[in-house]
Amino acid sequence: MKGPSVYGGRIARSDALVLFGVTGDLAYKMIFPALYAMAKRKRLNVPLIGVASSQWSLAQLRKRAEDGIRKAGKIDDQAALRHVLWSLSYVYGDYNDASTFEALKKALGQARRPAHYLAIPPSLFSTVIKGLGAAGLAEGARVIVEKPFGRDLASARELNRVARSVFPEDSIFRIDHFLAKEAIMNILYFRFANSFLEPIWNRNYVASVQVTLAENFGVKGRGSFYETAGCLRDVIQNHLFQIVALLAMEPPTYRGFGAVHGETADIFQAMRPLEATDVVRGQYAGYRREPGVAKDSDVETYCALRLFIDSWRWAGVPWYLRSGKYLAETAAEVIVQLKPPPQQLFADSAPSPALTNYLRFRISPNSAIALAARVKRIGKEFVGDQRELFLIDETLGAESPYERLLGDAMAGSGALFTREDAVEAAWKVVDPVLAKHPRASVYRRGSWGPKEANALIAPSGIWHNPSVQTP
Repeated sequence: MKGPSVYGGRIARSDALVLFGVTGDLAYKMIFPALYAMAKRKRLNVPLIGVASSQWSLAQLRKRAEDGIRKAGKIDDQAALRHVLWSLSYVYGDYNDASTFEALKKALGQARRPAHYLAIPPSLFSTVIKGLGAAGLAEGARVIVEKPFGRDLASARELNRVARSVFPEDSIFRIDHFLAKEAIMNILYFRFANSFLEPIWNRNYVASVQVTLAENFGVKGRGSFYETAGCLRDVIQNHLFQIVALLAMEPPTYRGFGAVHGETADIFQAMRPLEATDVVRGQYAGYRREPGVAKDSDVETYCALRLFIDSWRWAGVPWYLRSGKYLAETAAEVIVQLKPPPQQLFADSAPSPALTNYLRFRISPNSAIALAARVKRIGKEFVGDQRELFLIDETLGAESPYERLLGDAMAGSGALFTREDAVEAAWKVVDPVLAKHPRASVYRRGSWGPKEANALIAPSGIWHNPSVQTP
């Protein structure tokens, strides 16, 4: 096993992109549109080799790619579209068959530094990685692995073991597309590009933190997948934990993604393992009637949890995380609730979750940052209202997460990918409640989830429900 290719002291770019699972939904909805966007920016200059077990012709694959690109948005660059379609070739075969990898080797031709993208079910990750190693297709190459990376601590460790037996760690790119969202990157920037935050960014001034990722739709025909995952595994253990890590991390000691990875891994390791009393599970009414769902399913489509980070900065501060399907809005938001002033000087400023200052990060449907503060009304009376100082960034023209991640992986930049130790540390936190947890309570579609979630957060106040409206 050798490390990544290096030319002149610099990490070499990948010279081919191999798309395992090229006929699947992920390629159709995300990867083909991302490749088209890269082609429009003149950043796609390598052959694209699709691999799948579907007996398709190359013409069928190209039509599928074009349909996916059209569905994602307006096609306004015919040259870029042609470039993507004519860069495609196709290898059909069984991932358990060595001849499939031999055919892939032939299709790669003179390419010596391919990036292998595993857009396939997690159960096939180890099979394909071993197949690449056995065929000699891992030397000088990279592998890009979609989440979920394991389904518990034991399986994550085993998958890491298999991946490391074939590829060096710096050639393994574990995707969490949430990390590549502009609004998520802005959290990191806002924290460390502004000096006014640091004095209050600790247990002395922060009362609690809430992170909400809500969707107003259901499983969309993916009941079979959701039965194997559930909300805790699908969203919270990865997406929401990553947000927590960026909010809670210590300042990196140097400017570089390696330093950021080290600090975020430290946060995962400082997270207190969850107990059953820290978790509320919900299931939207009608989930059991979805195709592929067991009639007696207890899989959660909603999950809320209370988390503690046992570090000097955050000791005793509760972090409340929640996510769910068929909630009232589709939005993602963070509320950093600050403690009230130490002395009550005005009658209308009694400590209350609705009256204390907070910092709000909106992640979707658009990017925004707001600071809530009380402002006096006009008149002689010392009474006021809570107002927000609101900054909005529409991020028009920004790269999509998959465009950014594909480009970075092919360039060998690991800044927006997840490290082995961080993956395992995050699983350690949730492992105790994957099997031992309360049953899922049924909640009404279009609500904000089961009422038990309100009791979970009650010691710190109430949930701040995101609104997609701009002040």
